[in-house]
Amino acid sequence: MPPSAKRSDMSYLLRVILPDHPGSLGLVATAIGSAGGDIISVDIVDKADNHAVDDIVIDIGPGKLPDEIMSAAQSIDGVQVESIRPFDGALATHRELALIEAMSADPLGAGQLLLDDIPWLFRSGWGVLVDHEGEVLLRSKGAPDAGKVAPWAQLERARLIEPSRDPVPETWTTLDTSLMGAPAGEFFCVVAGRPGGPDFRPSEIARLAHIVGIARTIFLRFEETREK
Repeated sequence: MPPSAKRSDMSYLLRVILPDHPGSLGLVATAIGSAGGDIISVDIVDKADNHAVDDIVIDIGPGKLPDEIMSAAQSIDGVQVESIRPFDGALATHRELALIEAMSADPLGAGQLLLDDIPWLFRSGWGVLVDHEGEVLLRSKGAPDAGKVAPWAQLERARLIEPSRDPVPETWTTLDTSLMGAPAGEFFCVVAGRPGGPDFRPSEIARLAHIVGIARTIFLRFEETREK
């Protein structure tokens, strides 16, 4: 495809729930291709109850609508499209390893490095670091400007944050934003927001807890070394 035509394509992130058996993804890919979509990459998000959840990055050429791609995918028996939204970058499954290397090289900046990568790691909109008093200490690009989250209840475990029962600022909930958080020790918490959904899945929450734990360990080991 000529570069000029490629630049006119629009990229979308399609999240699908499909039966977890051989051939399902192939049928979806064929349907998407027939509808004019070009699959760039596929990432397995979750597997449970004989179903798989996949994130598919698709380029759609001029004159094509995302609704056509969504309808094509859902035409396959047992397939459900959870969401489709514009996407501005390809999936990078190696990014977590690159992030760990970057944090190890710059322990003092580990928190900001993590937040800057959250939108890429989780195909979300933003991330923030909040202390136990509700003060937003660090923010990723695009994060809502909330200097104080009051009242704020420190999370005891990684989980979805529900605005209906969890005290969060209104700016965090605009555009039907899905929220998840993970504690970074006793006094800090990392929160990720995904405007427009879909909700973060258990595997994504577990990944957030894992990477936050690594970032905290890197920082604490650096502090211990510096104090010796």
